[in-house]
Amino acid sequence: MAVENDSSVTEFILMGFTDEPELQLPLFFLFLVNYVVTVVGNLSLVNLICLNLHLHTPMYFFLFNLSFIDLCYSSVFTPKMLMSFISERNFISFTGCMTQLFFLCFFVNSECYVLTAMAYDRYVAICKPLLYTVTMSPQICSVLMSGSYVMGFAGAMVHTGCMIRLIFCDSNIINHYMCDIFPLLHLSCSSTYASEFVVSVIVGTVVIASSLIIFISYALIIFNILHISSTKGLSKAFSTCGSHIMTVGLFYGFGLLTHVKTSSAGFVGQGKFFSVFCTNVVPMLKPLIYSLRNEDVKLALKQILKRITN
Repeated sequence: MAVENDSSVTEFILMGFTDEPELQLPLFFLFLVNYVVTVVGNLSLVNLICLNLHLHTPMYFFLFNLSFIDLCYSSVFTPKMLMSFISERNFISFTGCMTQLFFLCFFVNSECYVLTAMAYDRYVAICKPLLYTVTMSPQICSVLMSGSYVMGFAGAMVHTGCMIRLIFCDSNIINHYMCDIFPLLHLSCSSTYASEFVVSVIVGTVVIASSLIIFISYALIIFNILHISSTKGLSKAFSTCGSHIMTVGLFYGFGLLTHVKTSSAGFVGQGKFFSVFCTNVVPMLKPLIYSLRNEDVKLALKQILKRITN
C-alpha cells in the first residue's frame, strides 16, 4: 500500500505495552504463548470445518470465516508487538503503520458483520426451521459473507484515508503497541476534528446497526423459545446460541471498554490494558468457546483424532 502525505515524520516508534525492563521478557513469553494458542486454535477450527462434511452448513461456514478473520487479525499486530519486548526501539515506517491500521480496521469491521450474519442465521434456524434451507442457501451465505468483507474493506479505506490526511510534525512516539486510530489522532499536529467526526460516524453506524440486528434476532429467538415445550428443543436452542452470545459479549464488551474515552488521566494505560483483552485474549478464547460448548465440533474432533490414531 503506497502511502504519502505532507508529514515530516517518516517512521514511528511503538512504545509497546510497558517500559519496565524487568517485565519485558516475561511479557514476551506470555504473549508468544498466547499467539501460538490463538493460531493453533483458529487454524485447527478452520481445518476441522474443511475436513468434515457434516460441518458444511451455514452456521459453520460463518464460523470458518470468523476463525479465519481472527487468525489474520492476530497476525497483523502480534509479531510487531513481540518485537517491542526484545528491541530497544521498535520502529515502524509511516507506510507500514498505515498498512497495519488498514488491516486492523478491515478485520474488525468484517468481524462485526460476520457476527451479525451469524445472529441472523441462528434466528432463521430456530424461528423459521422449515424455511432454513431456502433462506440460508449457499448463494445467500456467500452474498452475506462477501458483503461483510466488502463493507469491512470500505470502512478500512475510509479510516486509513482519514489518518493519511493528518499531518505528523515532530513527535513520532506512539504510546501503544500497534498503530490504532486514537493514538494516531492524539499524535497529529494538524486539526483532527474532521477525522474524529468521520471515525465516530462510521464506528457508531457499524456498532449500532450490527448491535440492533443482533438484539432483534435474539429477542425474536427468546420469544420463540418461550413457546417451545420440549426440553430437548430448549436445550438445542440454547446450545446453538450460547457460544455466539458469549463471543458477541466478549467482542463488543472489550471493544467498548477499549475505545470509549474517559476523563481520567490514566485513559491511555487503561485503553492499552483493555486493548490487550480485545486483541489478544478474545481471539484465543473463541475457538475454545465453540469447541467446548458445541457437540458437533467435539464429535468432529473425536472422529479426526480416531482417524489419526488408527
